[in-house]
Amino acid sequence: MRPRTSPVPAGMAPSRPRGTARRGAPFARAARHIALILIVMLLVAPVSAHADPAAALPTVPGTQPAPDAQQASGAQQASAAQPALDSDQMNAVIGAALAFLTPRTLDSHSAREFCLWGLNGLGAIDPSLAVNAQDGRVRLSLAQDTLLVLPAPPDTDQGGWTALAVRLMQAAWARSAPMRDAGADGTLQGFFDELFNHMDPYSRYVAPSPATTDRDIRTGGTAGAGLTLGHDARSILITGVNANGPAWPVGLSSGQRLYAVNGRSTRDQTPATVSQWLLGDVGSKVTLLVGDERTRRTIVLRRASVPPETVFAYASNHTVVIRVTAFSADTAEEMSQYLDQASDDPHLRGLVLDLRGNRGGVLQQAVTTSALMLDRGVAAITHGRDPQANHIWAVQGGDMTGGAPIVILVDGRTASAAEILAAALADHRRAVVVGSTTLGKGLVQTIGQMPDGGELFVTWSRVLAPQGWPLQGLGVMPQICTSRGEADLERQLQDLAAGTVDMRDAVQAARAARFPLPVSRILDIRKACPAAIGTDSDLDAARSLIDNPAEYRAALTAIPDDVAYAPQAE
Repeated sequence: MRPRTSPVPAGMAPSRPRGTARRGAPFARAARHIALILIVMLLVAPVSAHADPAAALPTVPGTQPAPDAQQASGAQQASAAQPALDSDQMNAVIGAALAFLTPRTLDSHSAREFCLWGLNGLGAIDPSLAVNAQDGRVRLSLAQDTLLVLPAPPDTDQGGWTALAVRLMQAAWARSAPMRDAGADGTLQGFFDELFNHMDPYSRYVAPSPATTDRDIRTGGTAGAGLTLGHDARSILITGVNANGPAWPVGLSSGQRLYAVNGRSTRDQTPATVSQWLLGDVGSKVTLLVGDERTRRTIVLRRASVPPETVFAYASNHTVVIRVTAFSADTAEEMSQYLDQASDDPHLRGLVLDLRGNRGGVLQQAVTTSALMLDRGVAAITHGRDPQANHIWAVQGGDMTGGAPIVILVDGRTASAAEILAAALADHRRAVVVGSTTLGKGLVQTIGQMPDGGELFVTWSRVLAPQGWPLQGLGVMPQICTSRGEADLERQLQDLAAGTVDMRDAVQAARAARFPLPVSRILDIRKACPAAIGTDSDLDAARSLIDNPAEYRAALTAIPDDVAYAPQAE
C-alpha cells in the first residue's frame, strides 16, 4: 500500500496509508455506504435584471430636479473628463440583488429598506455625502448642497428603487472625487457593506475578483494535476499528491522528481513557475517526465478540478484519529474511504473525529458525513422564510463503523457545518463530544451570482439540531469539558468511571433550549464550559473514553432521550 503524501496540517501525525480505494475508481463498500440524502441540494441560478442598453440613465417616473439642479448640471459638465459610472451595470447588479434578497432573507425587508441602507454607504466613501428620506422624497446632499431630490417609489417597487439608487449614485459620482477614486467596484462594495450591516454578521457581498477565488476554493479551482511541488539543489520535487486529483491513480508519490512538463524542462525553474505549467482547461492533457536518479518515465494525465483535501488520518493502537479541516465538495467521499479502511481492522477500538478549528463549509457535506456513521434519522433541521430553505435533513445509509465508539473533539473555533455534524451524532447518542463549547454559528447562507461576477452570500435559514435546539449563539455543549483545567478534567473522568456525568445538567439545559433564546440565557448556558482553543488534553480525554467503555457509555447518557421535533411557525 502506498502512503498518502498530501501535506498534513500542523500538529497532525503523518496520514495513515490510504489503501487501494482511489478517486475515479469504484470505492467498493465505501461507495455503497455514501448516504442517500432525502433532500436535494438547492442550486441558486444567477439572477439577472433587465437594463435597457439604449438608456444612458435609468429613469424614475415623476423625477423632479433639485432647486440647484442647474448648478449640479454645470458641475457634471465640468467633470465630463472623468470616467462615467456604468449605470447599466449598476442597475443590473442592484436589481438582481433586490430580486435575490427580497424572498430569502430571514426577516422580511422591502426594496425601500434595502436601498436606503445601501445608499447610506455613500457616506462611508465620502463623509460629506448624505441620503435622507422624508415626506415621500429622497434627498442626496453634498455637505450643505442638495444635489438631487427624487420622489420615493412604493416600498416594494424593486425596479423603481433600483433606478432611484442608481440615479443618486450617478449624481454623487459627478460631484464627489472620493466616489470616483473608489470606482464602480468600490461604490458597489460600499452599498452592499452598509446594506448588510443592518442584517446578520454572515450575509455579505463579494466582489468579482475574490468571488472567483472563493468559487475556485469551493469547487477545486483551475484544472490541474493535483501535485504539490518543491525543489532541492538539483531539480523540482513532488512534495504532495492530492488523493482527489488525477495524479493519484497513476502512482505518483512524494519524493519523485519532475523533469519536464509538456516537453519543457523544469531545470532552473521555481516550483511556482512549474505549478503554473500544470494548470489548464478541464480535460486537457498534460505530459510529465518523472523519475529518480536511475529511471525516468513519461506520464500523460488529463487535468481536472481538484477540490482541496480536507480529511487526514492516522491509526494508533487500533484507534483511528480522523481530522476534518473543512467541509468542501469531496469531504464526505474522503471520509467514506477512511471509514471503509478503518472498518477492515477486526480489532478497531474506536474513532476520534477531530473537528477543532474546523470553520465549516458545505452543509450538505456535513449531513452526508453524518450518514456514514448513522443508520438512519434526522441530521439537522433548517428553517427560514423562503419555503425552499425549510428542510428536515433526514438520512439513511448505514453505519460504516459497525457501531464502534466515536469521540468528537471540538473547541471554540468549531463552527457551522462542523457543529452540525457534532450535534447530529451527539443527539443520536452516536458519539461523545469532548472539548469546549463551540462557536455557535447556526445560520445557513445561500449564494447568488450577480451580473458583474460578484456573489451575494445571504443568510436564509436557521439550523436546529435533531432534538430541536438552536445552534446559533448556543453552540454545541460537550459531554466532557476540557476548558476548565486539568484538575477539573481529571475529576470528570473519575466520576465517569463511577457512572456520574458532571456535565449532565449543562448538556440537558442546552438540549432543552428553543428558539428564540435571549442572549442572557445563551450566556448562562455556555458558561458551564467556556469556549477555548483545543489542547492535547482533548485527545487524552478521548483516548480515556475509548480505552474505558464504561466511561464512554456513561458519557452518552448525558444526552436526553431523542424526542420528536416539529418546527413551529415563528
